[in-house]
Amino acid sequence: MNIKDLPTDERPRERMIEQGAAALSPAELLAILIGSGNTEESAVQLMQRLLTDCGGSLKALGKLSLNDLTKNYKGLGPAKAVTILAACELGRRRMMEVADEKRYIKSSMDLYNLMYPRMRDLAHEESYAIYLRADNSLEGTPFLVSKGGLTSTSVDVRLVLREALIRQTPTLALAHNHPSGNTRPSRDDDQLTERLQHACQLMNIRLLDHIIVTDGDYYSYREQGKI
Repeated sequence: MNIKDLPTDERPRERMIEQGAAALSPAELLAILIGSGNTEESAVQLMQRLLTDCGGSLKALGKLSLNDLTKNYKGLGPAKAVTILAACELGRRRMMEVADEKRYIKSSMDLYNLMYPRMRDLAHEESYAIYLRADNSLEGTPFLVSKGGLTSTSVDVRLVLREALIRQTPTLALAHNHPSGNTRPSRDDDQLTERLQHACQLMNIRLLDHIIVTDGDYYSYREQGKI
């Protein structure tokens, strides 16, 4: 069933043109992307079912894999599935964009608010270094230091400091995520923080914090008095 087979007043494209994007449901917006459903469902009905399986959450949808979509939903081939995932990624990147004016990072919460949109949908661990100018304003975008598996990622302290020297920043912070949702640092996290703090002291660079990001919460080494 194609969208063009629906009555004119039920077609998402036409409704969006006449009423604006805000008038459409998430399922209707997704239906515009895929264009058609299957022999039993229209594009809108297929997307409604997909979102229902995701608990109505676009965030949960963004965590699905290409295989999840193509294997479990008739009518979603690789091309349509990639289109959906690309739209989810665009939404995530939009949230990551830093405003044109200076963004200041002065607290652990500021760090969390900066990094959470970037890490919220990750199913694996990633570590980022954040570099700050003398007034604690953000210098460039966060730097991806490492990308790991479900429970760990390896950080090269030399790489972190090298980037600080290139950017000529006096302050840096580190952030990594725990996909499990557990904010408790591991022994490896503690050892990494100690190595990084020692290296920063040798280079006369201030380590502002090391935070562990989870969905809706974080752990701060500075707030815990460990930096």
